[in-house]
Amino acid sequence: MKFMMPAATAAMLFAWASPAGAMSPHIGLNTQMFVEQVATDINGRERRMLRNADRVQPGDRLIFVMDWRNEAREPLNRPSLTRAVPAGTRPDLGDPRMLVSVDGGRRWGRIEQLWLPTPLGGVRRALPEDVTHVRWQLPESVPPGESGRISYRAVVR
Repeated sequence: MKFMMPAATAAMLFAWASPAGAMSPHIGLNTQMFVEQVATDINGRERRMLRNADRVQPGDRLIFVMDWRNEAREPLNRPSLTRAVPAGTRPDLGDPRMLVSVDGGRRWGRIEQLWLPTPLGGVRRALPEDVTHVRWQLPESVPPGESGRISYRAVVR
């Protein structure tokens, strides 16, 4: 029998996937969330399939797909796309363009550059489980109507 994620946690993931969340009011954002399943076909080849993330459980691999668009009438200079990491997930930090925060968005960097205080007054390296936000820098200047797609993976803890 598999453990199913509580409805409140699943609802929190769905709330994260709602359109709100782009940093600029001029960036339109559509976010989708899928569960990635890997199966072997009859010929022994690995096949990856995506299904709706209406039910998630610990160990599920999620894929977040964010389609963005400059909805302003003028170019946007150095815009970024920032999202809070859904509670109960650990992001895959393999994308070299992704910056992370472990303190609610105050400081940004790659995970290996970030440290957190310990209860006894020391510091420790940040871990993927500590990530609170993810960010991508969009192109230097984004013309009106320009759009793009960013995706990343996470695992349900």
